[in-house]
Amino acid sequence: MEPTAKLSKVKFQQAKLQKAMLFAIYNRIKRIAFGRQGNDGLVFKLFVYALLISVGFVYLYPILYLVSQSFKSLNDLLDPTVLWIPQKLYFENFVQAWHVLNYMDTFWNSVLNSVVPAIGQTVSCAVVGYGLAKFRFPGKSIIFGLMMISFIVPSQVVMIPLYLMFNDYHMLGSPLPFIIPTIFGQGIKGVLFILIYMQFFRTIPTSLEEAAQMDGAGFIRTFFTVILPISTPAIVVVMLFSTVWHWNETYLTSLYLGDSMTTLPLMLKTFNDSFSKLYGGGAAVGGKHQNINESIRMAGTLLIVLPLLVLYLFAQKRFVEVVDKTGITGE
Repeated sequence: MEPTAKLSKVKFQQAKLQKAMLFAIYNRIKRIAFGRQGNDGLVFKLFVYALLISVGFVYLYPILYLVSQSFKSLNDLLDPTVLWIPQKLYFENFVQAWHVLNYMDTFWNSVLNSVVPAIGQTVSCAVVGYGLAKFRFPGKSIIFGLMMISFIVPSQVVMIPLYLMFNDYHMLGSPLPFIIPTIFGQGIKGVLFILIYMQFFRTIPTSLEEAAQMDGAGFIRTFFTVILPISTPAIVVVMLFSTVWHWNETYLTSLYLGDSMTTLPLMLKTFNDSFSKLYGGGAAVGGKHQNINESIRMAGTLLIVLPLLVLYLFAQKRFVEVVDKTGITGE
């Protein structure tokens, strides 16, 4: 073979090898960037993380701003160079907000008007949801339809009739208008909690109930000894949602309780007036009268939402678990 032909063949093989190497590098970069299925590559992950960070920032920004402002002194508030981190943590804001809110007494009033009804809803809605999910009986579709109608009807429509009914039964001025309805599977968002239980109980295999019944357990014993212990995620979520909605309810609370009791969210509505009565009129702090500022209001707000934040931190794992097992995923 002539030297020229050999040289051409070598160059051709080198060019082919380079092309193969470039193609392999391209495939590797493509696999890293887009993954094998297009949804597990670096580009997709960066997009997901960017989306999560953006959404997380939207939700976390108010909390971070609330915490930052509540620890600022008046000098930090007036200093334009102090944006997020105060020069010194100023705890006097929380001390004043604590006294203005009359925190411990008002806190227990809030617990009585939120946690106790939440316990009632958690138990009663579980019983109703189990009956609708597992049993067939005459009129079931009618009951379910009426229940859905009560969920669709705005609360403002039935507010006055309920007020008159509670007034006739002498329940106003006490937590009874919130507690009594929850015992019967009603109350704030009671229908929604029944639907959550229904969807969760439908995911439980009937073989567990059949096995319990073969061992001699009745329906009531099966419900309390077999079904409820494995329904912890749904119970936690219903308890969490019910507590939060009862805690944050202000209009019905002010309507039913009147001047006999007050809760922390209600105190926030009159926080400025309460502060002026306590520190602005004849009272003095540190030898001088105090005027309310944004940091004190933020400290009071943080004290009000802090119990809910702590509650959610403990219930977060179960909350995420029940989202996967209820109607959100279509199961």
